[in-house]
Amino acid sequence: MDNKILELPVLKVKQPIGDFFIASIKARELVDISYADVRQLVKDQRDLGKYLGIQRIVSKKRILDIKKYIQSSDATFPTAVILAVDEKCAEYKKINENSGVLVLKPYYPENDGDGNESEIPFSRIAKVIDGQHRIAAFMDENNNWCFDSENIEFDINISIFIGADVSEQANIFATVNLAQTKVNKSLVYDLTELAKTPSPYKTCHNVAVVLDKEKTSPLYQRIKRLGTATEGRAREPLTQQSFVEALVPFISLDPDQDRRVMLEGEKLQRANLCELQKSPFRNLFIDGKDLDIAEILFNYFCAIRGKWPSSWDAIEKTGNLLPRSNAFKAFMKYLKDYVYLDLVKKEIGYIPSSAEFSKYFINIELKDEDFTTRNFAPGSGGQSTFYKMLRQEISLQDMLEK
Repeated sequence: MDNKILELPVLKVKQPIGDFFIASIKARELVDISYADVRQLVKDQRDLGKYLGIQRIVSKKRILDIKKYIQSSDATFPTAVILAVDEKCAEYKKINENSGVLVLKPYYPENDGDGNESEIPFSRIAKVIDGQHRIAAFMDENNNWCFDSENIEFDINISIFIGADVSEQANIFATVNLAQTKVNKSLVYDLTELAKTPSPYKTCHNVAVVLDKEKTSPLYQRIKRLGTATEGRAREPLTQQSFVEALVPFISLDPDQDRRVMLEGEKLQRANLCELQKSPFRNLFIDGKDLDIAEILFNYFCAIRGKWPSSWDAIEKTGNLLPRSNAFKAFMKYLKDYVYLDLVKKEIGYIPSSAEFSKYFINIELKDEDFTTRNFAPGSGGQSTFYKMLRQEISLQDMLEK
């Protein structure tokens, strides 16, 4: 029988949903007391289709990403992990009106009990309502602590609900994950402008700003900087999120790692020819040549505008694919996978003219009137079809016969 206890200084919070406690806990202690009740389907002859638990299935990739992140110098989890604790495992010792000490302990039914109560060991004191991926990142495959304590010190802020039943826990989970609006990624990328340290995301933002502001640019006033319509503009068919996420692979295969390296004051190593085959603008980024990247894209999209001028300018026309995100992503993929490297050969970093880019569109059969939702369905399917036509892997006739 495990008689360990954990004492946490806490603040008591009163809200319409009920009272709960907030506290700081060492990551290792949180690993020791918590478990995630992953939502699972129970099928038996008596109760087909009954769901138990309220958590989502964990994503291994997300856990690995967080595990890598928590070892960086700028790691932070400012939002609380939310826990539910059975009232039998908690004792609150009040100090004043809003603070006290919360004693968390395992629960073992008395031997002379009715036998209907289950024991609650120390390792299952706290059920995770929200934050299971963050906790899992501190664990190994056997759900044990996976770090050397000397190498990582990490406190986590937690919110603890005492005595909430499953329905109340599910309500809390839904409130956290559905009722609160997620931050728009375009806004996040726009805020990189304020960062003092360079990063792949900041460079992509800088390029987006240049192409959106320059009056002669083919992308002039077409980019929704904050992900929502800009006052005074009639139509912005591209979001900054679409722009940045299409450009980042040209610069970095791991932009978050690059950002952390640069944040720590270290220099990135220049890419060799093999690495430039995967991220052709990487050395331009490392050398701080954001304007060169912008000029390459300026010339490239000038060539596109010259090939299909009517569709390119018809940004308010319903169903016109060309100015929109799907076409933009296909064009960027075409540029990265084929056009740029084929054009510059080994002189990666060279800025081709719009005339040089134009030859890669001469033999493409599509005309201005072909850019319709009938030919290119919205979503990834239409984007894939358009990319194949740019690569001339399928013909216009093949597409029309589908």
